[in-house]
Amino acid sequence: MAVISGNDVFSHVMIGATDVATSAAFYDAALGALGVNNLGPFGNGWVLYGRDKPAFIVAKPGNGSAPTSNGVTIGFAAKTTAEVDAFHSAGLGAGGTDEGAPGPRGHLPGAYAAYLRDP
Repeated sequence: MAVISGNDVFSHVMIGATDVATSAAFYDAALGALGVNNLGPFGNGWVLYGRDKPAFIVAKPGNGSAPTSNGVTIGFAAKTTAEVDAFHSAGLGAGGTDEGAPGPRGHLPGAYAAYLRDP
C-alpha cells in the first residue's frame, strides 16, 4: 500500500489556512531554515512540504469553514540549536508571532526549542 510519506507513526500532517499564500510564505521561510522544502502546489490549492516527499500540507479547509487549531502544536525537528534559532528568526521575519523564544526547555534533558504561531 502506498503512503504519502510518514515514518511508521503518521503519513502526513495537514493544517487549514485562511490565506494559503500567506501561510506558504511563512512556512517557506521557517521550514526552509530546517531543510524542509516547499514541494509545490497540489490539487485544489494545497501546498506540500517535505525533504524529499510530502509530509506537511497547508490548505484551505475542504468544508469551507474557517480553520481552527486551538490546542494543536506541531513540532518540527531541528538538528542543532542554530537551526532552532534560524527557524524562529525566519518565521518571525515571515509574519509569525513569537510564542516562546529559542532556549532550553525543562520537559526533556538537553531540550532546546522555540515556538511560533503562524500567520
